[in-house]
Amino acid sequence: MNNHVRELRETKGWSQGQLAEQLDVSRQTVNAIETGKYDPSLPLAFRIARLFHKSIEAIFDPDA
Repeated sequence: MNNHVRELRETKGWSQGQLAEQLDVSRQTVNAIETGKYDPSLPLAFRIARLFHKSIEAIFDPDA
């Protein structure tokens, strides 16, 4: 699944570690999401969406 997490994170000027702290996950989890190696759970996807003030659909593309 493609996503825009990296672009959104970089727009905020956050490191992967900073984003991980805000989401209460490891930096490795953020890296895996950004590279498409891991699809987040629904609760984590909601936390990401809330943090960036976007809809889940605006961040994650399930058709990719």
